[in-house]
Formats: sequence, C-alpha cells, structure tokens
Amino acid sequence: MIQRPDVLVVGGGVIGVCAAYYLQLEDRRVVILDKSEIASGSSYGNAGWLVPSHSMPLAKPGAISEALRWMLSSMSPFYIKPRPSIELLRWLWRFRAAANAVAVDESLQAACLLSRTSLDLYDELISREEIDCYYERNGLIAAFETETGFEEGLEEAEMLAEHGVSGTVLDRKQLSSVEPALRSDLAGGVLYEGDAHLKPDTLVCVLAARFEAQGGTIQTDTEVHGFKVAAGSISSVCTSRGDFSPGQVVLATGAWSGKSVRGLGLDLPVQPAKGYSITFERPSAPPSRPIMLAESRVGVTPMGPLLRFAGTLELSGFNTRIDARRVDALRQAGTRCLNTDLSLSPETVWCGMRPLTPDTLPIIGAVDRPSNLIIATGHSMTGVTLGAVTGKLVAQIAASQEPIVDPAPFSPMRFQ
Repeated sequence: MIQRPDVLVVGGGVIGVCAAYYLQLEDRRVVILDKSEIASGSSYGNAGWLVPSHSMPLAKPGAISEALRWMLSSMSPFYIKPRPSIELLRWLWRFRAAANAVAVDESLQAACLLSRTSLDLYDELISREEIDCYYERNGLIAAFETETGFEEGLEEAEMLAEHGVSGTVLDRKQLSSVEPALRSDLAGGVLYEGDAHLKPDTLVCVLAARFEAQGGTIQTDTEVHGFKVAAGSISSVCTSRGDFSPGQVVLATGAWSGKSVRGLGLDLPVQPAKGYSITFERPSAPPSRPIMLAESRVGVTPMGPLLRFAGTLELSGFNTRIDARRVDALRQAGTRCLNTDLSLSPETVWCGMRPLTPDTLPIIGAVDRPSNLIIATGHSMTGVTLGAVTGKLVAQIAASQEPIVDPAPFSPMRFQ
C-alpha cells in the first residue's frame, strides 16, 4: 500500500523533527522517515548550544592558511585528511571563494538574524510544549588562554555587535569571578548574555513524541533508496519499507544530503565534518554556563546531571572511526582551562557527522525542479541553534506564506 502524506520529511534529527512539528501546526499530514532512530546522529552528542554568538562563518580571510597549518596536526581543531576526492577539491575551491571580507559580512548578517530568530522561537516552543530538556538562557563565555587569542576574540565580538549580538568583555579577574570553574590565569573572555543551551537529544525525542501524539507518523529503520520524478515533481519516494507518494518532500538528511539528491540532478556541496564529544557524569564544582575554550575550539556544556566537552572539525569523509588523539585533545583542553576535577567522573565518548557547506551557511529552501522538494540541511556546527527557525521556514515555504526571515541567502539554488 502506497502511503500518501501531505509532506514526507526525510531525516529524524533536530532539523527534520522541527520541520515536521511546524508543518503539523499548519494542519499538514506529515510522516518522518529515518534510516536509524530519532536523534541518533549529530543531534545526539553535540554541545547543545543555541548560540547567536557562533554566527561567524568558518570561511573567512586567513582561513585557508590556518587550515593548511592545522593539516599538519591530527590533534588540531580543524583537520582535513588528505585524500583523492573530486568532491572535496570542489568544496575547498568554493570555500576559498567564500573566504573574503565582503562575503563574510554578508554571511554574518544573515546568520546572526537567523540564529536570533531561532532562539526566540525556542523560547516559545519549549514553553508551549513544556519540554524539560535542561534549557537555560544564561549566556555563554568565550574564554581565551592567550593575549593574542583574546585580542582576536575582541575583534570578533565587535563584528558580532554590529549585527545585533552583544557581549560583555571580561578581563582576567572578572572572568575568574564570573565563572569560578575557569582557571584564574586565563587571559580574559567575552560573556554573550543572550546565548542558551539544552540537552539536544532530549529536546528532539520529546518534540518527536509530541508530534506523534498529535497524529504524526514516524518510521525509523527506514532507508530511502531513490525518487521517482514525473512532470517535474517527485511522484514517489522508494524506501526499504515501501513507497510513499507525498504532496511535498522535505530533505533533512544532514551530512548525507549530497548523496541523497544525486539522482535528482542537484548539487549540494555538503561535506561530512566529524565532531567528537566526551560526556561526564556531573562532577563537583562544574561550570555554571557553557564555555567556549577559544584557542582549542572546545565547547564545555553543563546538562543537568552531565557535563559535556565537544569539538573538533575533521574532514575525512564518511569515517566514523573514533581517533583517540582527537578525544585526548578535548580532554587536554579542559584540563588546561578548568578547575573542575573530572578524574572520578565516568565518561562516554561519541563522534558524529555534521553537514558543512563551503560558505558555512545552511541550505534552506525549495528547488526549481523537482518542484515539490524543499531542502533543509548544511547547518554545520549550528544545527541545534537553527533547528527551530529552519522548521518554521520550511513550514512557511511549504504553505507559500510570508517567511519569518528572508530565506534568499540560504537558497539551495545558490549552488546550482
């Protein structure tokens, strides 16, 4: 029997579930498919940040030389594993083209507005649905070990302030006073008061349960094998559990999005960017709010009974092998910068694939052909941050409504 939902959402991470939730609010009959389980990918083990302060694009002046230098160390925050890949070379060429001052300013403006809007939507959503996911909006501290890093952080804070994301500069003494969990010999920091955090898998799983309770359908362990196109639109989606004939299709398959659309003649330059996390049982004297250990690019997040270290950006293809050196780099960064004793706290190590675009902006919007396909992917390291606003935009695009923010900078057609 062919199922005929109004909208078929492919992908059960934070983006897919948020899209399904907002589509359902528009009285659409929605089915979510996932090849594994809900929140089993990057939505499970990430830092759980909702952070307008992290709107700065990875592609910026100097990024190429920095990446080349970091390639010499497999413990660096951003590591590109040399390998024969035409797709990677094309991605790097586009990354190079986006790493200029004009493009950075345009991207920063669009990203800041998108993330601020998303945070407001999360306030509404979590309150309305009464979701207990350890959500706190008490800010984030960017902490710097060195004076050079601190100076660079202040320059970035000034750029963010120009686009509506304000931060309070903290000298060494103020930093130690505001966050006693940080060592007193750090150079300084910036407190971004508007940021928030939560436990990401709890958010996604509870929201998925609310979606099902309101009549939505979720089919896990269901792999999409291909699409059939007729008269310029997707007529059926072929899966491991039968065919679907939806009115519209939302593709939210994260790092696998480029592979998913190959048969449709679309170009989605999304590289799988492996990230790692270590989750500890809550130690004594944990940080009171999230901390970005800036030079090492390691995020530290208190999550109720847990404390998580997350970071690294590794372009090594679809490689889910855990590299002990990358895990050690996370742990060493925490040891250098925190007073917190983690020696008695059991830990869980995780890695997952994040979808990285060459301009670091997400891909959100409809494509010209197939005319009933909406793409929602490429959120890089800010998938949780942008989950709510992406879901809202998808629902508005599907219903031809006035969008909550201008989706033009995020259009999938910019790559076609």
